[in-house]
Amino acid sequence: MGEKRINGKTVILGLQHTFVMFGATVLVPILTGLDIGVTLFAAGIGTLLFHVITGFQVPVFLGSSFAFIPGIVAVGASEGLPYALGGIVIAGLLYVVVAIIFKFFSVELLHKILPPHVTGPMIILIGLILAPVAIQNANGTNSEALKQLIGENGCWALALFTFAVGVFVKIVFPKLGWKFTANLPVLIALAAGYLLSIALGLVDFSKVSAAPWIGIPAFSLPKFSLSAISVMVPIAIVTMVEHFGDILAIGNVVGKDFIAKPGIYRTLIGDGLATSVAALIGGPANTTYSENTGAVALTGAFDPVIMRIAAFFAILLSLVPKFTALIGTIPAPVIGGISILLFGMISSIGIKNMIDARVNMSNPKALIITATMLVLGLGGASFNLGPVHLSGLGLSAIFGIVLNLILVHKDAAELEEKQ
Repeated sequence: MGEKRINGKTVILGLQHTFVMFGATVLVPILTGLDIGVTLFAAGIGTLLFHVITGFQVPVFLGSSFAFIPGIVAVGASEGLPYALGGIVIAGLLYVVVAIIFKFFSVELLHKILPPHVTGPMIILIGLILAPVAIQNANGTNSEALKQLIGENGCWALALFTFAVGVFVKIVFPKLGWKFTANLPVLIALAAGYLLSIALGLVDFSKVSAAPWIGIPAFSLPKFSLSAISVMVPIAIVTMVEHFGDILAIGNVVGKDFIAKPGIYRTLIGDGLATSVAALIGGPANTTYSENTGAVALTGAFDPVIMRIAAFFAILLSLVPKFTALIGTIPAPVIGGISILLFGMISSIGIKNMIDARVNMSNPKALIITATMLVLGLGGASFNLGPVHLSGLGLSAIFGIVLNLILVHKDAAELEEKQ
């Protein structure tokens, strides 16, 4: 489908796409404490910037990255959210550096450095590291007032109801022929859990009443420290791998080779600069979304102008404080319920990627790399190299890459099963 002019149909499709991306995009600031309005604004601006850099050719909407949540939570707790944002700014610039490299070198180099037996455990760790956050929200630990009101069992009941709705939408709706709504399990589950919370009298609307209808998002500036940068920058390794996959997937859906034109280096630059710009104004990292590919495949809406319309709608919503205040009233157990599903699915995708790549787990080298990464990522290991602090996902990623280069320096094919 070629690019069309803006008309009533494209506006409706753009609004639809906004809501497809909405649930996951706002969940990141809810989980990390960042501002919802700034997040929506950053997603809109980042998407438009991406389209400018890529020559308006790729039908992509950029939303909040889940991969950076563990780093944001860790740095936010130790140094403060502004330092987490500073780390994201530098992480985004790493995209630009890598993009320049791949302008002159083969894409195969990245696959050699980051094969499936390294990237798979990285993705698995994202979900597993976030698992305690989901449980703390689900059982009311992150909302003591609500826990005192309905008890821990009540919090779990609300969380499991939300979880069940998400599963029902994803499994049952396609069988009923409701294919588009089946693509919105996060949004529908959040809405269902929220409506039940309202019916039970668990939602306080005082902040919504006090919020104005029109206003400027609470923009904030980043701060920089080497320790925060050392936590956030390695995560960009994971998101760049995801970026390659997303660009390949959307190209397959549309029937175009976006790796060749406009070029992977342009899409990487667009994604990286969008991430840095988002963090400069107080928002989380941006990323190309798998949800975007699913929505495009389902609706057949391949026109990039639809994504730009969705970006404008995201910006408009960010300028309505009453709306963002309403999102902030969603009870923690509702967030926890859908997070159980979301974070588990992230880890499952990592496992699926290794299966699809036919990684030979009977090979001791693959076992060593995977085992080391999982233990370092989950076990709380940390290293201090002068002012640089390495821990969690970042430490695991670096060890995985180094081990891979040492153990599999000649023939990576031995770690893949023969067809």
